Amino acid sequence: MTDKTTALFADFYEFTMAQGYWKTGINRKSVFEMFFRKNPFLGGFSIFAGLQTLIDALKTFSFSHDDLEYLRSLDFFEEAFIDFLKDFHFSGDVYAQEEGSVVFPQEPILRVEGGLIECQLIEGLVLNTINFQSLVATKTARVFLASGKGQIMEFGLRRAQGPDGALSASRAAVIGGAAGVSNVEAGKRFGVKLMGTMAHSWVMAFPGEEEAFRAYAALYPRHPVFLIDTYDTLKSGIVNAIKVGKELAKNGGSFGVRLDSGDVQYLSCEVRKRLDAEGFKNATIAVSNDLDEEIISALVDENAPVNSWGVGTKMVTGRPDAAFTGVYKLAAFEDANGMMLPSIKFSDNPEKTTIPGIKQVWRIYDKNGMAQADVNTMEEMQGGEKIESGKHYTFYHTSADYRHFHHFVEKEPVPLLKKCVEGGAQISKEKPVSALRERCLSELDSLDPSYKRILNPHIYKVSISEKLRTLKLNLIKKYLGD
Repeated sequence: MTDKTTALFADFYEFTMAQGYWKTGINRKSVFEMFFRKNPFLGGFSIFAGLQTLIDALKTFSFSHDDLEYLRSLDFFEEAFIDFLKDFHFSGDVYAQEEGSVVFPQEPILRVEGGLIECQLIEGLVLNTINFQSLVATKTARVFLASGKGQIMEFGLRRAQGPDGALSASRAAVIGGAAGVSNVEAGKRFGVKLMGTMAHSWVMAFPGEEEAFRAYAALYPRHPVFLIDTYDTLKSGIVNAIKVGKELAKNGGSFGVRLDSGDVQYLSCEVRKRLDAEGFKNATIAVSNDLDEEIISALVDENAPVNSWGVGTKMVTGRPDAAFTGVYKLAAFEDANGMMLPSIKFSDNPEKTTIPGIKQVWRIYDKNGMAQADVNTMEEMQGGEKIESGKHYTFYHTSADYRHFHHFVEKEPVPLLKKCVEGGAQISKEKPVSALRERCLSELDSLDPSYKRILNPHIYKVSISEKLRTLKLNLIKKYLGD
């Protein structure tokens, strides 16, 4: 996550195509949409993150003198094309779902409108930014839900993919539900809470645990958290923590302990018993040690008395999924007569055949405010349609065109794609990461628990309108025949 994003942050073929568009004179208006094909982690939902990071990068997406000299040194691009790039900057429009929103496969989460060259050159930036942060935000939301909406501490800096990855992961983790991060630079940049305890090295640097805990408590008396598994959790760690805790209590102080190894369920229960027996019912227990949503869910099911969860490697790397499946496809383009024409990509795999045209996405709620389905419709500039309450509709599967369902819309549906960039300038209000977190948690509350199950979740309905289905079938017939 750099302060300035050079326009060289793109795949080479973006440049070869851009020169081709310039050379052939087809740098006309185009519309690209980003969507993804499946939820990560075999889950029932995803969290959209990275939008503000992308917008900030688009503001500085340009070529320096050194960038142009590098392109010139490749001996691949015409001098006139390099001259064309001198004044390049993104001047298009961006529509997107709200950052922090719950999103689903096979619907646009972001739309870019502009000249073909500028839309093409930013493809790599769009996908790199949104895919990674959405992966981490989704993983964190799963961890948060598995904990019973407990306190999640993001501890992943040392295992993240480089400095940029660590910063992006911290930001995305907070959006997905983390209460705070260990990364101090992320705390400064994003205004998020810093959290952490101590390392084993602190304990090992003193003659013994008691001395280490006492020294730490003297420095940070408000609520120190002692790491009690350096030598032996039950024989020495908790014993010494309680000794120092009693000294703190004389001055009205409190404390907590952290476990970073061993059988977390057994040890946390034993530690809780010891703390309660000594009158420290308010002493907190934090745990870490390679946690993920499945481990946490199992511990919660076994009633492990844990107050906060430090999650690192598996959260900030998106393990076991290596990447979010977002793609960026041409949805419509302007012809020689100035007409916007829908475009479609075909595949032998029906799920990889794109939904043509410029689209809006509508979220349908029941009368209690619970999300029931998302519907892709045609946007206004291509014969737009609106989903309205109080009406009956037939909605169709995004790829299996014969599958459909009938639905009566009870509550006013919400259009999800909103303009956030116009003419290259941000027009939406930038929100703090804490506000994006609140949106995420609110949207998760609007989902039925069956969609949020860690294992074998129910599949949320994402559909297309009858008019959009007709357009898709007509284009298939036009290009492929009967």
